[in-house]
Amino acid sequence: MSTRQRLYKITSVAAWEAREDIVPWAEIDRTDGFVHLSAAHQVRETAAKHFAGRTDLVLLGLDPEKLEALKWEPSRGGALFPHVYGDIPVSAVTTVDRLPGVAPADFPEHVPS
Repeated sequence: MSTRQRLYKITSVAAWEAREDIVPWAEIDRTDGFVHLSAAHQVRETAAKHFAGRTDLVLLGLDPEKLEALKWEPSRGGALFPHVYGDIPVSAVTTVDRLPGVAPADFPEHVPS
């Protein structure tokens, strides 16, 4: 896997607005002990599986060069997913897009299908 491609994190607007110096951890991140991310081609499936029906979301684009402790590990169906074992600094965020819903048509243009 190339570490140069932008990675993504879906979080709630409230969590993003309440952040301080780090990208907010979701409950599943705290439970699993790492921050779950998606590559561009995984975002839509992640949204459908974990965020269906939600309209209070933002999609954070992340620069992988600024992520320490980034690992690609098997997850859904054996596919490799990016995980970060530690905090992600807000300085790693390159884009913030409001998601009005999780239907594919609602995703920003820079997230490939």
